[in-house]
Amino acid sequence: MNEDILATKEQDTEEHWISISDMMAGLMVIFLFIAISYMLHVKDETEKIKAIAVAYIQMQLDLYADLDAAFKEDLKRWNADLDDKTLTIRFKEPDVLFEPGSIDVRLKFKKILDEFFPRYIKILRQPKYKNEIAEIRIEGHTSSEWKEDTSPEEAYIENMKLSQGRTRSVLKYVLQTIGESQEIRDWLKLHLTANGLSSSKPITVNGIEDRKASRRVEFRVRTKSEERIVNIIEEIKKE
Repeated sequence: MNEDILATKEQDTEEHWISISDMMAGLMVIFLFIAISYMLHVKDETEKIKAIAVAYIQMQLDLYADLDAAFKEDLKRWNADLDDKTLTIRFKEPDVLFEPGSIDVRLKFKKILDEFFPRYIKILRQPKYKNEIAEIRIEGHTSSEWKEDTSPEEAYIENMKLSQGRTRSVLKYVLQTIGESQEIRDWLKLHLTANGLSSSKPITVNGIEDRKASRRVEFRVRTKSEERIVNIIEEIKKE
């Protein structure tokens, strides 16, 4: 009798452990399936990022070529240059841009902007670029110097006010150069910004600030490619 009961208990225990083993095996299969699915998903998102990066690089190359072809000769006359990596057009002659300490655009710079800005926007509004532009930045930069007996912090704040005022003046003026097209004006309102950066990005030579070169105005294009890549990465993190 006791032997029968013992045998029954042993059988129940064995069946119990078999069912747990089956369950663990099933869970392992599920976990493996989830892992493979995640890996495939990440691979798919990685391919999307690669495709965006390739398209971004190609657009950078095309846009640089178009800007270079349009302004190559003019840049020499304007004492300006075009950066092939950032697509920044830099106007670097401070005596042409503004009076010292003033936010008013000088007549010489107005004439340059009359030549430059309408052609610049015409290039950016080509069908192959128009919908890929996230922002057109007008950036104003100053040197780190200010009046005597001014602390570095006070100089930075005062130069920030100055650079912001100057970029607003440039923005206001360039809007007058594009004619009466409401379509272009509406597009620029969505993309054109004025950014005063004080002395936060000085031009240096061998680690020493070139104060004259630091006082400059730049036009820079930011595309939507960066935003798309960031959005994909954020979606992967959520999952």
